[in-house]
Amino acid sequence: MGGLREVVASFVVPGPAGVAIRDRLRVSDADAEVLTEVGVYLGSLAAGDLAERSRQGLGHDAASWAVRKRSLTGRSSARWAGSITKASHDQWALARRGQAAHMAWLRGQIASIEARLARPLGAKADKRAGLVRGYASRAEWHAKSRRLQMLKARLAGVEADRAAGRVRVVRGGKRLANTRHHLAAAGLDEQAWRERWQAERMFLAADGESGKRFGNETIRVSDTGQVSLKLPAPLARLANAPHGRYVLDATVAFRHRRQEWLDRITVNRAVAYRIHHDVVRGRWYITASWQRAAAATLPLEAALARGVVGVDMNDDHLAAWHLDVHGNPIGEPQRFFYNLTGTAQHRDAQIRHALTRVLHHARRCGAAAIAIEDLDFSDGTSREKHGRNKRFRRLISRFPTAKLKARLVSMAAEQDIAIVAVDPAYTSRWGAQHWQQPLTTTTRKISRHDAASIAIGRRALGHPIRRRTTPPPPHQSDGAGHRTVQARPDTRRREGTRPHVPGPRTRCAPPGHGAKAGDQGAQHRSEHPAEHAFWQQDSLPLSL
Repeated sequence: MGGLREVVASFVVPGPAGVAIRDRLRVSDADAEVLTEVGVYLGSLAAGDLAERSRQGLGHDAASWAVRKRSLTGRSSARWAGSITKASHDQWALARRGQAAHMAWLRGQIASIEARLARPLGAKADKRAGLVRGYASRAEWHAKSRRLQMLKARLAGVEADRAAGRVRVVRGGKRLANTRHHLAAAGLDEQAWRERWQAERMFLAADGESGKRFGNETIRVSDTGQVSLKLPAPLARLANAPHGRYVLDATVAFRHRRQEWLDRITVNRAVAYRIHHDVVRGRWYITASWQRAAAATLPLEAALARGVVGVDMNDDHLAAWHLDVHGNPIGEPQRFFYNLTGTAQHRDAQIRHALTRVLHHARRCGAAAIAIEDLDFSDGTSREKHGRNKRFRRLISRFPTAKLKARLVSMAAEQDIAIVAVDPAYTSRWGAQHWQQPLTTTTRKISRHDAASIAIGRRALGHPIRRRTTPPPPHQSDGAGHRTVQARPDTRRREGTRPHVPGPRTRCAPPGHGAKAGDQGAQHRSEHPAEHAFWQQDSLPLSL
């Protein structure tokens, strides 16, 4: 087993800590004008506050936070100011985490290139010795040495920004900001781009507050679906209700998790709301979110008590197979296809549909757990890792690992199904080696991905992936033991080495027992005489 890395133990993934639901707001023209004016005004305040927070950098503290909040309170309200300052602080912290991840990626790229530059041209990789392959030609070696210097310069700049506490954030999105310089390629004109830019930079989000009416004083949604919001002080002229509030003509009815949402607002528990304008569709949406109490994670043994459904994630489908507690595949393999081309909304809908079918299949099988690989393709698009195979690198980059796992955990929590994460090491290779050919018949074609789903499920159950532990014995005696390991060591009547139980059933008896207990000749099998008679001839002497 030299050269194989150690397999990490499987674990049950914790459930989601929060819930978010969304519904459409069918606003009138008057409502759209008011929401746009309020959102643009608050967005300008949020942009200025984010710039101030970024200038403070590492010197930010509670006192400076209070100063920023007091400055915004006079131009909006205390609750709007609290939401804006909290959003700015969260955005700065997110940028810092992204900065640290970018530094780690740059260091990994630099180390990979330096290792390959140190190898001779055309040298082959040696995994046992820990040596990577060399570059194919002198021209490639020279190009990579130039790229190495560029990456080092970029890393130095990122490290300087991090030491100084500087972050680089674009409110509205960096991609949309760059689209301004390529309007023809994006199929947009300047007016359409500005409408999108304005919609993305609007700020219409309010944190919930327990104890206040319906859980939110700034953006309030009643149990009948009526939506109202507290207007900032300079826009109080737009109010159509007492206390400087504006009540929308449109109502909202959260159909997904509606009862859970109603249970919170009827007891005035905190619910946060965000209103968003989708310019492409011409629609307004409202999103409600709240935190859940941390639920106790189900023990691994309890989650696997009724078997598991092993799922192998692929570029275009999910391969699933139900396994019992002994690791035996039951029934037929299942494949749930999806299409990851097109817009982000289309890809998200495809993933949700595939995961819904997987969960329904697990419930039909009676399994209480789904096993998936704990994949991470953060460096999957690197040319240093996968070479010039651009098609394979694009395939790896399209794997929806993070989004798929997050969605699966959230959706499985509603079905009371546990998610077990397993180490992805060698699951595809060993699954195909030990399971693909034995399960293939004339009427059933088993793919490599189907076999990998069995390997994933067996690893979650704690069984080895391989079907047999030793080659076939040269004889039919029990001395070599049984070759299958389908049950745990503590399982009764498991297929392991048979214990030596004395007795008539096994044709053996302990000394001093049985029909010939007093016959000394019968005790010495190697010298057991054929008959005890007086005429038996003795052996002749060798010499006289």
